[in-house]
Amino acid sequence: MMYHSGGWWSFLRADESKGKPHVSRALLRRVLTYAAPYWWQILVVLATIIIVSLLELIPPLLFRDLIDNVLPNQDVRRLNMLALGLVGIPILSGVVGVVQRYFSARVGEGIIFDLRQQMYEHLQRMSLRFFTHTKSGEIISRFNNDVVGAQNAITGTLPNIVTNTITLVTTLGVMLSIEWRLALLSVVVLPLFLLPARRVGRVLRNIRREGMEHNARMSSLISETLSINGALLVKTFGRQRWEMERFRHVNAKVRDVGVRRALVGRWFFMGLGMAATIGTALIYWVGGHLVLRGAISVGTIVAFAAYLTRLYGPISALTNVQVEFATSMVSFERVFEYLDLPVEIEDRPNAIVLRDAKGHIRFENVSFSYLADRSETRSWLPGEVSEPPNGDQSNSEGSPTPSRYWALRHVSFEILPGQLVALVGPSGAGKTTITYLLPRLYDPTEGRILVDGHDIRDVALDSLVRQIGIVTQETYLFHDTIRANLLYARPDATQAELESACRAANIHEFIMSLPDGYDTVVGERGYRLSGGEKQRLAIARVILKDPRILILDEATSHLDSHSEVLIQAALEPLFEGRTSLVIAHRLSTILKADKILVLDEGRLVEAGTHDELLARGGLYAHLYHTQFGVETLSAVS
Repeated sequence: MMYHSGGWWSFLRADESKGKPHVSRALLRRVLTYAAPYWWQILVVLATIIIVSLLELIPPLLFRDLIDNVLPNQDVRRLNMLALGLVGIPILSGVVGVVQRYFSARVGEGIIFDLRQQMYEHLQRMSLRFFTHTKSGEIISRFNNDVVGAQNAITGTLPNIVTNTITLVTTLGVMLSIEWRLALLSVVVLPLFLLPARRVGRVLRNIRREGMEHNARMSSLISETLSINGALLVKTFGRQRWEMERFRHVNAKVRDVGVRRALVGRWFFMGLGMAATIGTALIYWVGGHLVLRGAISVGTIVAFAAYLTRLYGPISALTNVQVEFATSMVSFERVFEYLDLPVEIEDRPNAIVLRDAKGHIRFENVSFSYLADRSETRSWLPGEVSEPPNGDQSNSEGSPTPSRYWALRHVSFEILPGQLVALVGPSGAGKTTITYLLPRLYDPTEGRILVDGHDIRDVALDSLVRQIGIVTQETYLFHDTIRANLLYARPDATQAELESACRAANIHEFIMSLPDGYDTVVGERGYRLSGGEKQRLAIARVILKDPRILILDEATSHLDSHSEVLIQAALEPLFEGRTSLVIAHRLSTILKADKILVLDEGRLVEAGTHDELLARGGLYAHLYHTQFGVETLSAVS
């Protein structure tokens, strides 16, 4: 699957819920490539399907022999053998069916494992741009709904097609060999199957699509309102009753679609049953006349009646096979859409491995836009993607919101090893964008960034990230123990090293006061901890990583004075011996900075020390006189 300019943006704009499902040869070939490693298991499945189909042809022949030969001749020995056959064949068929199901499941689960693993690894390589423009629920839906749909195609739809086809062919062959006139009569009622099945199949497909849309809305509503942030918002604004009614409305839509689907399906199968009844009646009527004329035996009619269920069942299943197969392949197509998204940030061939970085940073005429091209400032698709990020403002999900096309424009500066550099400026000035570009969460649209003289696009991404430690404004912790969250920075760290890092971050005593100490579970996103405690854990995590370059968003204005003092003390050892780039909110940090970079509307407007910038009387002086406090710098980012 190819994408034109904008890459995955083209994919994000596509309306996937419309149009008839279409199965291309390319799609089938691609699905088959995933099946190739399991070729011998697939052969076993096909062999077991054929064996089961042949075994199930035998009982009607036994019935015929019973009526035509055993009973008239009073052959007790043959009667006993037929009885054993009527018991043994279903048992044997069931055992072979179990073998078939085992290998079918092995193939299906194996292919889905490969798909899911490949998709996860691919998305891990995607740039931050993808995640800021894609709803998390959409990503989860691909892993759950679409992968499960693909699994059903492998373990359900495809085996059913093969089974029904083989059953139909073998049954019709046996019927023709027994009595060709009754076999042709059985086929006469086929239009009674085909005509309603095609019509009902389309109706059921539309109902299924509508049901999927309503289920997606319900899942989204549950995810938004029953998450911690969502529940907090609902409760603080007293909107519980309104949300209950909103959920009731969506929930009722899901219920009503389910009822319609069940009703249409019931009418459909009732029609199929009537068609089968008519076919059976014709067999008995015409067959009866043939028996009366001595053309066929009574056992032949009984055998044909038994075969009719094996004939009409597969026919009814195969009448809608095109829609069923195409619909099941849509799940594969949706998974492949994610697998085909181009990777924006990846290592170049023979990338440089950065070891023991000194921390010399240089931005050379860097410009950056969160949009892939100017045309993407229009035509956002509601419900599929969030608004394109631009600037520095952040929404509740942590992704920037747009204010202009260029987030940074022609920015150049240099940071020497070991220097502490403060970034200041109004909201949306581009400070956070700079901290995103340095660890290659994005690549510059224009210009280049160098670390120790190397363009970071020439450096192996893993080695670059190992040299950089980041403490963000919004600390993210996994729903796991404190120990597990700390070890995320360095899995091989010892208990002594954990405690040393936590002491440096002024959090060790607090952890030890907890009932389970370092094995305390922090809760979803760390919500069992206060803001200051989470930030100190984040600082301890970075200390444990021991990077040469530190990026820090020093946002603590929402913390109490005690927590702020503890964090300020924890930052002192963190800055030592490291090149530090800090989005500064405190006057104390700015005064300690070796250099202050002042940004405004994506441009670097001033650079220098505190005294130098005050003397210029520019933007920094204005911010200082209007927003900086005596001891701290109010939040200006």
